[in-house]
Amino acid sequence: MVLKARDFIKLLARSVPVAQAAKVLGDDMQCDIIKIGGLVRNKERFVKRRQRLVGPDGATLRALELLTDCYILVQGSTVAAMGPWKGLKAVRRVVEDCMANVHPIYAIKTLMIRRELAKDPALAGENWDRFLPKFKHKNVARKKPSGEEAAKAEKKVYTPFPPANHQMPSKVDLALESGEYFLSKEQREARAAETKAAAATVKADERRAAREAQYQPLPEKRKAAAALTTAAAAAAGPAAGAQRKRAAEGGADAAPHGGAGAAPVAPAAAAAAAGASVSKETKRAVAGLASKFLAAPPAAPPSSSAAPRGGAGAPAAAADGAFVAFDMGGGGGSSSAAKRSKKRE
Repeated sequence: MVLKARDFIKLLARSVPVAQAAKVLGDDMQCDIIKIGGLVRNKERFVKRRQRLVGPDGATLRALELLTDCYILVQGSTVAAMGPWKGLKAVRRVVEDCMANVHPIYAIKTLMIRRELAKDPALAGENWDRFLPKFKHKNVARKKPSGEEAAKAEKKVYTPFPPANHQMPSKVDLALESGEYFLSKEQREARAAETKAAAATVKADERRAAREAQYQPLPEKRKAAAALTTAAAAAAGPAAGAQRKRAAEGGADAAPHGGAGAAPVAPAAAAAAAGASVSKETKRAVAGLASKFLAAPPAAPPSSSAAPRGGAGAPAAAADGAFVAFDMGGGGGSSSAAKRSKKRE
């Protein structure tokens, strides 16, 4: 009874419920405390194999309890088992194999076959090895370490001296190196303000350049627009300038300079004045400008003043017959000429 009390205290120390631990006081119930803490050295590997013994949602542990008729509790670095001697022997073997990297599912299959064979009385005195499964050990090829892992795995040469950067410099050390430690408070603030202002100036210049870049046209477009404007101005300059000059003079000065009877400037002459090396596109632009300035005005309605004016306001054919000349003064020149002739009489 003293030994039973000892086992009862051991089970309570390993978090076994009181109702379950009290069953060990019976004559047909035994207990076994299996220590698994020293079977695996690596902590992570030990945790994985212990979880493998429990199984997903405790399914593996529950299957072992049903096949061995034992109560099993995995707690910390020990496994507490309660049941008959035969079942406790099977539980210890499964736990030790699991810690030796043998999955419990193989033992569960073997136990299931043994239970079925035990139900047949004809096979009670025979050897069951021919019915039990035989599992072969497979050596799985390990993954070869990569270059980085191999470099990390290499043993480093031990040196008793610490590395050069084993201790990062403090703020005081940095201030001593830069000389800021010996400055006054006002000097430090002034230096910080200068640094901040310089950084703000650089940032403002970058933002201004980014804003101006959005409104600048492409170099190719600017060159093309400048070339077209220069060519059009050079081509239309002689013809348009002469027409505007004659229109501004008007009156008596219109007749001596050509007036209504003057021949219009042909587009060919304007193109020749622009230069011999003018392209086809420029010639077409000059022809369009000339046709705009030299278009014939609408016909004036017949009136009594048409006879005194004579041929001054009447349209006259040009020498080449391509364009029709008209009076740029709009009839004002002929009327002023008639008035001057009357005064002379």
